[in-house]
Amino acid sequence: MIAIISDIHSNLEALTAVLAEIDRRGISEIVCLGDIIGYGPNPMECLDLVIQRTRATLMGNHDFAVLYEPFNFNSGAEQACFWTRQCFENDPDPDRRARRWKFLGNLPVRVKTPQFLGVHASPRRPINEYIFPDDIYTNPGKFVSIFERFEKLCFVGHTHVPGIFLEGPDFYSPDEIDSRFELSDEKAVVNVGSVGQPRDRDPRSSFVVLTDTTLEFVRIPYDVETTIQKVECIPELDSFLGSRLRDGR
Repeated sequence: MIAIISDIHSNLEALTAVLAEIDRRGISEIVCLGDIIGYGPNPMECLDLVIQRTRATLMGNHDFAVLYEPFNFNSGAEQACFWTRQCFENDPDPDRRARRWKFLGNLPVRVKTPQFLGVHASPRRPINEYIFPDDIYTNPGKFVSIFERFEKLCFVGHTHVPGIFLEGPDFYSPDEIDSRFELSDEKAVVNVGSVGQPRDRDPRSSFVVLTDTTLEFVRIPYDVETTIQKVECIPELDSFLGSRLRDGR
């Protein structure tokens, strides 16, 4: 079994709840699809846990933005990136500071195994391209190009909305498939949802468990109010980055 997580966004309460569930299930392999940091109040703690616990971690657009520069971000997201960068720079331990920057700087944009391709955003543009459920109606040609770029199974994050895209193109939310999907020869793009900032109107953390024959969408509650209070206590972070967590938006 492999646990596939994404979009932690510096939310320590969510990440620790997800890791506890992964441990409870006896899963030893974790792949992170990126956006470890950005938005939330605990970037250093979340990054340190990801370094310790994951088999592979990818570059997300917020990881890229903190390392280099924010591109096409709203003001709240941009300011969160600058604040996160300052947190890393202000760590008085030079070895720890260097280890974090080196880890971020060496993040790949793809992970490929015999079973799947993993990217943060899409197989076409692995850091920045959004794949939304509405795209199956508004831009079906987009999926022809996307599905040409992997062999069988592709895992993504980035939109924070979990579900499965099939070649039709079709989209199925976890609720529509009872949170389980039987693997076959049919190609699928699987959005694993977000650990730290869900946006499907469900505030619980989301991740996926993959076996040889199935995948399961898992939702885990966490202490949302503690995360919100932390955000509100940091002047550099827009309070909306906390309050939105209550509604999963």
